[in-house]
Amino acid sequence: MKHCLTILGSTGSIGTQTLDVVRKLGLSVCALAANRNISLLENQIREFKPQLVAVFDLDAAKQLRIAVADTKTRVVQGKEGVLEAASYAASDLVCNALVGLAGLEPTLAAIHACKDIALANKETLVAGGALVKKEARKQGVTVYPVDSEHSAIFQCLQGCRRTQEVRRLLLTASGGPFFGKKRGELTCVTPEQALRHPNWSMGAKVTIDSATMMNKGLEIIEASWLFDVPADRIDVLVHRESIVHSMVEYADFSVIAQLGVPDMRIPIQYAVTYPEREPSPVEQLDLIRCGSLSFCAPDEETFVCLRAAKTALKRGGLAPTVLNGANEAAVPLFLQGKISFLEIGDLVAQAVAGEKEDSKPVTLENILEADARARRFVLEAI
Repeated sequence: MKHCLTILGSTGSIGTQTLDVVRKLGLSVCALAANRNISLLENQIREFKPQLVAVFDLDAAKQLRIAVADTKTRVVQGKEGVLEAASYAASDLVCNALVGLAGLEPTLAAIHACKDIALANKETLVAGGALVKKEARKQGVTVYPVDSEHSAIFQCLQGCRRTQEVRRLLLTASGGPFFGKKRGELTCVTPEQALRHPNWSMGAKVTIDSATMMNKGLEIIEASWLFDVPADRIDVLVHRESIVHSMVEYADFSVIAQLGVPDMRIPIQYAVTYPEREPSPVEQLDLIRCGSLSFCAPDEETFVCLRAAKTALKRGGLAPTVLNGANEAAVPLFLQGKISFLEIGDLVAQAVAGEKEDSKPVTLENILEADARARRFVLEAI
């Protein structure tokens, strides 16, 4: 078990649930990082007494310094402050719960500081998987998955001795709020409707990604990097009940699944305590009360983001970076009412289709350039 944690994105959905796990396990927090929610951040400082706190927003950082001047916590600011928190020497484990590509550089900073990482920021591996894996291997760093699906696969792989034993990874998807709908039924979807996820409580970005099924597309790419499995051996099953969190099919056609109530504190705690298991912070799964469990194929004709993600993964190189950048640009435009729900997927698919195949190495510089190019494409297209 890791006893002293750094939590990046501590005021978000995953961050606050990570602190709930920390609270229940009686662990310590040495550093926190957040964007600008200083009211909640001040409460976290006073409860967990971290030595260092990074605030990305400069004005918010100034306000927080004044608010916590009576504590021993040092407040730093901007991207440099977040990178300092990510590489903080006293930490046993860095929990990266930042949203979007903003999580990539802190992940690399933690790796270069030889810190193991509990990764909830899927965009880190989607946009920079090759770079992250190379650096983690070089530094001897372990990346523990926090996404419920990837944690499930990680758990199902315990005891697997050779990668040749694995035939397929089966990622489950809730289907989001628009399961069963066709494109013609989604032309007038509002942000409020898209934010009503049937099973999970998440931040706005990941909830919209779930509604478009981009979240599952990103998870396919993330799973490929985490478990060294190619795209053609990763399948998605829509599982409305969100009880089976994912499965691994082995060479002998045995399938091992991980089940649990839909609560992110289970995978968070497993990443923090691995290889040990502690009493759960959530309720016990009652399969009798759950009733039947259903599975069906996803509709890639309606939810084109899923198909675009598969295309990007197969193309490789910087194509997944373009996919992610276009999506990160399109989702806020939808939430602001500037584009329709269906245009999110259309713009993402167009960005990926328009990306020229080249042999540029996946370096941080090239990742950031491809990301900026994808965002420009979306803004110019509308």
